[in-house]
Amino acid sequence: MQNLIKTVTFSLALTLVSGCSYFGVYKRDLPQGNLIKPEMVAQLETGMTREQVEYVMGSPLLQAPFNPNQWDYVFYLDEAYGGEVYKRLTLTFANDRLADIQTSGDIDADIELETDAQIGPTPQVEPLPGNLLDTTPRRGPDTPR
Repeated sequence: MQNLIKTVTFSLALTLVSGCSYFGVYKRDLPQGNLIKPEMVAQLETGMTREQVEYVMGSPLLQAPFNPNQWDYVFYLDEAYGGEVYKRLTLTFANDRLADIQTSGDIDADIELETDAQIGPTPQVEPLPGNLLDTTPRRGPDTPR
């Protein structure tokens, strides 16, 4: 009877400990903020307008609340099985023109973000014949263009 209790207790403890194993945990990269690429930063020049900067870089992540002439672009990547990547680009405007560019972090490092292309169902390229959801207009030889 005591051997049975010991065996059951040991089996239960082994089952509980194996459930907390690190080997089966899935992690993924966690990017946050504005993606800052070296080619984007290379296009920035002093004297550019706010619209030109926004076209190149996108909307800023932060605008200083007491200084509307300062835009901050921040990028942070927590790699699942690696380190962390931090980039910050601070742009200062004077008279609605780019006056100063300050960088911190490894701005020149190019980052490859993986997409989840293999996750989920594969989209159909061609709609099935007779599909009610296919709203593509049909063009025949007598249809005006």
